Amino acid sequence: MPQYTRNPPLCEADLAADPAAQFQVWLTAAVEAGMYEPNAMALATVDAASRPSVRIVLFKGFHEGGPTFYTNYNSRKGREMAAQPQVAATFWWDRMERQVRLEGRVEKLPAAVSEAYFRARPRLSQIGATVSRQSQVVATREELDARLAAAERHYGEDTEVPRPPHWGGYRIEVDRWEFWQGRGGRLHDRLLYVRAATGGWIIERLEP
Repeated sequence: MPQYTRNPPLCEADLAADPAAQFQVWLTAAVEAGMYEPNAMALATVDAASRPSVRIVLFKGFHEGGPTFYTNYNSRKGREMAAQPQVAATFWWDRMERQVRLEGRVEKLPAAVSEAYFRARPRLSQIGATVSRQSQVVATREELDARLAAAERHYGEDTEVPRPPHWGGYRIEVDRWEFWQGRGGRLHDRLLYVRAATGGWIIERLEP
């Protein structure tokens, strides 16, 4: 059973004043540690009946200080976020014995930002976004593959693939960031940033 002794104690004085800056420090360390997908983020939403749902999405940088990700607006998470924009997310980096948890309100990114990211995606991913009816039932994999093949023929090799109106990015306006670091005996370090009413952040220590 791991005892989580990789890192020195995490002290309040060690943290950046801005949680986004602190997150970037830890993300860089996770990348350098060789994590397979350090940008993987478990995103939790709730439906109209307060039934939670969680899935992995990929963190795609910050926009105006908030973490971003991209998806189909008509997917289950898209519909749930439209109805209830409060979300939570977690990053887990086992090689670093660290996790970051965040909570906040999600909003769509400006169309120009989504368009720029879509243009940077591999062509097959662009075509896939036009084909996928994300979260809907499909009878067979063959049906989905046939739709993809038809779209590839339609766009050919030289035609620009338009960004579907139902596909784009989101930004999370975070009001709570928690930085968790493993310690021996399961007495882990948990430092919480809470957005202050007057601006800036208050850092609090939570019991493990």
